[in-house]
Amino acid sequence: MLTKKMQAALNDQINAETYSAYLYLSMAGYFHDSGLDGFGNWMEIQVQEELFHAKKFFDYICDRNGKVDLAAIDAPKATWTSPLAVFKDSLAHEQLISGRIADLVDLAREENDKASETYLQWFVSEQIEEEATAQRICDQLKIVGKEGGGLFMLDRELGARVFSPPAAESPA
Repeated sequence: MLTKKMQAALNDQINAETYSAYLYLSMAGYFHDSGLDGFGNWMEIQVQEELFHAKKFFDYICDRNGKVDLAAIDAPKATWTSPLAVFKDSLAHEQLISGRIADLVDLAREENDKASETYLQWFVSEQIEEEATAQRICDQLKIVGKEGGGLFMLDRELGARVFSPPAAESPA
């Protein structure tokens, strides 16, 4: 069973993951409005990943006989100056989420909640991938600049991304 403190923190993480999806949806809209549909597709896949994460937290709370308590979601930023600015914001957001996950791990240790500590390790690993991917795209955007063939090629590459939920679920 979850402690009240752990339950509240996990519910807050559902909100953070759902906000992440909302932010990425806003970023997708920016890219579609800019004629970069491949970038928009990449962000739409990111929306699906974030909602998948939120649902994993939701299911975990339920599996631990906790109470899910959903909160309002703040409006995300809606305008950027360039694709690089979007991905810099994406990277900063993923770093924020990584910090939140680390805080959850710390809380699980404080609460002596071994099940939650173990469960959260999947998210620790996931955040390493999320940050690395955002950083890689930032680096590529710095190389190609704002216009030209490089941006077109990167748009095509990002347009090929598809959502693939993990085959093996972490223990709940």
